[in-house]
Amino acid sequence: MRAFGANTWLGSAAAIALTPVVAMADTASAPLDASSVQEIVVTAQKLDVARATIEPSLGATTYSLSDQLVQTLPGGENTALNQVLLQAPGVVQDSFGQLHIRGDHANIQYRINNVILPEGLSNFGQVLSPRLAGNIELITGAVPAQYGITTAGIVNVTTKSGLYAPGGEVSLYGGSHGEIEPSFEYGGSSGATNYFVSGSYLHNTLGIESPDGSADPLHDKTDQIQGFAYVDHIIDTQSRVSFMFGTSDESFQIPNRRGLDASDPDGLGLTVLGQTSFPSEALNERQRENTQFGALSYLHTTDRTTLQVSLYSRYSTLTFRPGADAGDLLFNGISQYAAKTDWTTGLQVEGVYNLTPTHTLRGGVILQTDRSTSDTTSEVLPIDGAGAQTSDVPLTIFDNTRKTEFVGSVYLQDEWKPFDTVTVNYGVRFDQANAYRNENQVSPRVNVVWKPLEGTTLHAGYARYFTPPPFELVASETIAKFAGTTAAPEVTQDDLPRSETDNYYDVGAQQKIGAFTFGIDGYLRDAKNLIDEGQFGAPIILTPFNYAVGRIRGADFTATYDRGPFSAWANFSWVQAQGEHIVSSQFNFAQDDLDYITTHFIFLDHNETFSASGGGSWKFDGLKLSTDFIAGSGLRRDLVLPDGSSIPNGGHVPGYVQVNLSADYHFAGGALGPLDVRFDVINVGDAKYEIRDGTGVGVGAPQFGPRRGFFAGVTKSF
Repeated sequence: MRAFGANTWLGSAAAIALTPVVAMADTASAPLDASSVQEIVVTAQKLDVARATIEPSLGATTYSLSDQLVQTLPGGENTALNQVLLQAPGVVQDSFGQLHIRGDHANIQYRINNVILPEGLSNFGQVLSPRLAGNIELITGAVPAQYGITTAGIVNVTTKSGLYAPGGEVSLYGGSHGEIEPSFEYGGSSGATNYFVSGSYLHNTLGIESPDGSADPLHDKTDQIQGFAYVDHIIDTQSRVSFMFGTSDESFQIPNRRGLDASDPDGLGLTVLGQTSFPSEALNERQRENTQFGALSYLHTTDRTTLQVSLYSRYSTLTFRPGADAGDLLFNGISQYAAKTDWTTGLQVEGVYNLTPTHTLRGGVILQTDRSTSDTTSEVLPIDGAGAQTSDVPLTIFDNTRKTEFVGSVYLQDEWKPFDTVTVNYGVRFDQANAYRNENQVSPRVNVVWKPLEGTTLHAGYARYFTPPPFELVASETIAKFAGTTAAPEVTQDDLPRSETDNYYDVGAQQKIGAFTFGIDGYLRDAKNLIDEGQFGAPIILTPFNYAVGRIRGADFTATYDRGPFSAWANFSWVQAQGEHIVSSQFNFAQDDLDYITTHFIFLDHNETFSASGGGSWKFDGLKLSTDFIAGSGLRRDLVLPDGSSIPNGGHVPGYVQVNLSADYHFAGGALGPLDVRFDVINVGDAKYEIRDGTGVGVGAPQFGPRRGFFAGVTKSF
């Protein structure tokens, strides 16, 4: 069992197509003879291979995280998707479940079976669950022309198949923090129709990272429901139609820090209707995130041509509710109800044409429209020109906006094999984005892959990138409405965010030696209008802004071992990500910070100079023991100088190591079987470590990693 896939730069259909062992007798519920079942399975495999040939990640760096790896990790399929991705190199954790890949803030593109899943408003929750995935690929580096708009990392999820693995399971998992998570999945087929469904419900008292490092954070409950369904129908030996649908409904309490009061000397010193005191324990902020997505696809293939047409859509909402009292206003100077919706619909048409034995052409067109609405109701207090409060009666400010974005992309590329050991993939992409600004770019791409010796692969690539700011997150508040109130910003300048453009260079090597595989990959990225995001204000909604220039340098190192019952992997990454001169959304920052950053490169707040991950598993009969870990040198924080001034993001929080353990036993037969029982320990050393300390550019509050937790689960297969 290969637990973890190392770097793969030269994609091939045979390598990434589904090649399962099929239990023929259980394949179909309809009365079909063996030859009919065999024909359906062979046709499905052929169509899977054809779909994969449309978008191979030629020249990019691809890390494959299989379903077997997910099962190996402590927590198994109950692990959140962001935690699974932390086992890939160059992926760094942040508060609110955020991930940073190769020094980028977000800029992650999710796909399901190569169909784009548009960005939405989900902030805390994970819309996709690992239990729907047969395989997860993280593609990064100098990616080919078919990938655009969001390019720091492409997460492509290949769904499980009821045709290849019919049957299902029900599971119950839980433990520390009051966690309980029942779930199910089931797949099967009927004739030429294949289907798979999964669902789960999660409740615990650690929905968001603890703000004080305690094992039992105050006011931190979460309830999360996830569901997914996939069905495809084989029309004939050359055609297939498929449909997928997913939903998530997640509610979160915003955790409170203990021991603070609005009347403390370092507070704002405000009065609301005669009230000046309010304990932090009594705050009652809540946030709810809801998402539905769907896609309808048609695939047709011949000996020389394959075409896939997909219509996709995603609807998401985010609602932030303050407490029904004066607490938010006394602590923050504003109490704001915020409701945002975002509805994205797109058309994705892509194909491949085998021109000659040495030239394969690929091209596509993606058209997408996005409608965003934002409704906010804010309570503030009036102040005079000197900043003194003039009344203790709150004012109510309504600020509602509507906006539509259009994005169009077209690309064409050629996979050329001048020699048996050399592949050159070159192409060009054009992107047009029309929203708050009207911007476009022509982006050339080229990758070269060389296999000089058996087991040795070298690659080098260049990509020009064009990344519009995340449309659904662009701040919509009208600053002028808050003039003369406690919510008035120090800086009133508010230039609209711009699209980022990059020159990205990547070079690397991979070497296989027996059961070992080693990889190294270095990259350099020079950016104009570098996009970053920050959490400004009480609602936990990230807001994008731009640095005029950015520079990112880094390297990833990987190693895997796989022999017999034992497998292991280890990753180490180094990155330096810096930006200079904030040129948009300036009202979110203090004037001193803006002045310093105008003339100095600073580290981006999400830069973690060193990070590492790894793990291993050992299997003996029905018992499987495994471990994994993550480690890092710490995200950025402000550096306070002896004279009391500070350098934005000039320091970093202390480094950390978190180790997890797992034991799983499989009962194959008897009265219990097939049954799996597992026991997991998260953060076995109970390391208390900070992810954020509340300082830094765009950082709103402190957060800590999870304390030690004990969890157990049972899964019944049928």
